Amino acid sequence: EHVEESGGGSAQVGGSLTLVCVASSYGHRSNCMGWFRQAPGKQREGVAFIYPGGGRTVYAESVKGRFNISRDNHNSAMYLQMDSLEPEDSGWYYCAASPYASPDFSPDKFKFWGKGTQVTVSS
Repeated sequence: EHVEESGGGSAQVGGSLTLVCVASSYGHRSNCMGWFRQAPGKQREGVAFIYPGGGRTVYAESVKGRFNISRDNHNSAMYLQMDSLEPEDSGWYYCAASPYASPDFSPDKFKFWGKGTQVTVSS
């Protein structure tokens, strides 16, 4: 089983991007799915994750009100709508699935990492 991200690219400050994560199998429908990001020289940090049913979401403080995570279990897909982008949002974005019922933003609580998609926000 693996996941694959897409949708990264370049955006201006204040702009928007939508990231997509597609899982290779329907197995991830029962997992929490999350988005993480890593900027050069910094540790990987959690951005948002969503519970299996899609009804509960958790966001990092830095993206609350600007990012929206959603999932489409029928198509084994997860999305991250990013609005009001800031230069600090630049980095590699990764999606991952968690085998835990109620994970936190610790990367070690997530498995099945994708290779990432790069986001660059410039002024």
